[in-house]
Amino acid sequence: MKQNNKITAFILAAGLGSRLKELTINKPKALIEINGRTLLETAIDNLVNQGFNHFVINIHHHADKIIDFLKQEKFSKLDIDISDESDMLFDTGGAILKALPYFKNSKAVLIHNVDIITDINLKYIYEEFCISENAAILLTQNRNNKRKLVFDIEDNFLGRYNMETDKYDGYGAIKSNYKLLSFSGIHLIKPEYFNNFDLKPCYVFDLYKELSRNYHVKSCFIQPQYWFDLGTQEQLKEASSWLLSQK
Repeated sequence: MKQNNKITAFILAAGLGSRLKELTINKPKALIEINGRTLLETAIDNLVNQGFNHFVINIHHHADKIIDFLKQEKFSKLDIDISDESDMLFDTGGAILKALPYFKNSKAVLIHNVDIITDINLKYIYEEFCISENAAILLTQNRNNKRKLVFDIEDNFLGRYNMETDKYDGYGAIKSNYKLLSFSGIHLIKPEYFNNFDLKPCYVFDLYKELSRNYHVKSCFIQPQYWFDLGTQEQLKEASSWLLSQK
């Protein structure tokens, strides 16, 4: 596939799924089902329908089961690469660094947590990002959660703020005109900006904070009709009921 035709999505599927307890004892979170389809299949189908044609999937917990799942005929015509973290979990930032060899023919990469389901027009955001001067963008919302991402008045990423502990890991103090927003579990990067980082387990926001010293790491505020983070059994039930009600 030619470089300019690679529309790449990196699906993060290596997590332990510890919040889902007994559901992930014998299977990875990516293979938990919602309304008869696994989270991984749901994510892939949504992205294929939006025009993405190259997929990188990282694996760790029950890695062999994800590999076996992807051997099904319905995935045979898709361009899928596996970033294998079986021996060591690299966390959200290290996962990007580990997968960089698979991004060498990709101008940009959409990074999508496997447990996020939403109707966001990701292809449009991807195309706009490609022609921007940004090194990365983080899709954000206003939600009632305690862990916030901090951006200045021009939407530049500054750091993270925990409202429960009052801990801010950015530089200086939080100013009154700063924006405190919630991360959506979806972000986009241009791989060229990550080549100088050493490969190691790390959080993605640590990479973004380092990048933001010299490059543009921005917020992209979204207001989707629906967005679900399926990290707990209660959230799975809520999303299942809502989605069934829309049919």
